[in-house]
Amino acid sequence: MTAGLDAVLPLLACPLCARSLSRIDGVVGCGSGHRFDVARQGYLTLLGPRSRTDTGDSADMVAARQQFLDAGHFEPMTRAIREAAGDGPVLDLGAGTGHHLRAVLQGYPDRVGLAIDSSRYAARRAARAHPRAGSVVADAWSRLPVRNGAVGTLLSVFAPREPAEIGRILRPGGRAVVVTPTPDHQAELRPVIGLLAVDPDKAERLRDALGGSLTPGPVTEVRQAMRLSRDDVDRLIRMGPSAYHLSDDRRRAAVAGLAEITEVTVAVTVSVFHRP
Repeated sequence: MTAGLDAVLPLLACPLCARSLSRIDGVVGCGSGHRFDVARQGYLTLLGPRSRTDTGDSADMVAARQQFLDAGHFEPMTRAIREAAGDGPVLDLGAGTGHHLRAVLQGYPDRVGLAIDSSRYAARRAARAHPRAGSVVADAWSRLPVRNGAVGTLLSVFAPREPAEIGRILRPGGRAVVVTPTPDHQAELRPVIGLLAVDPDKAERLRDALGGSLTPGPVTEVRQAMRLSRDDVDRLIRMGPSAYHLSDDRRRAAVAGLAEITEVTVAVTVSVFHRP
């Protein structure tokens, strides 16, 4: 078992009975007798009876995301996420490769981090994101395999989230850092590639959804211009939800028609919500 997974075991709960988890005879288990194997790549799968993983990102989507993020194209956004983080253990919900979680842990050497994603391909990479990070496959739409009040900071970057679960797992005084796109985000590519449109009321709907259990806090707008090559644009398309709606042939043809360098806008909102 990796040291990172060991470090986050006290945060985790059995997905079948909600009891605490620990290492038992080389596997992870609870007092009720439920047992869960650790994958050889270092991640742990904790799925409940109603959990789904069929919507998880494919291997190609995850590889494209890692290449794009590691190139630093979203660095101002990642920096804003790190600056918004609060105290205590950090959970990245829909963590993908663990890129943003790694940035937070690098900025706060006393924290441990938990990456949760429904894709095993993402979990494999997140397991290697940082020595103080553990990686778990779980479904964001089901009850999370996390103990009540165990998390100090929750990150949700372009990811699904269940407000009631966020309120349950955050400790009093904890915070959720939620990143959502604005209508200008990647707007230059939308008519050319056919990317999905962004709801102009997304920020308001987010406040309404989380406002029942959390208190809205600071909001930071991040806006930058990226200069992307055709390969960069191709990775950007492949790593996001538009990958489900575009055929490979259509995507390649659209990217081939772009200029050698395309300026693409990043426009996101980093919103902080506090648990009273």
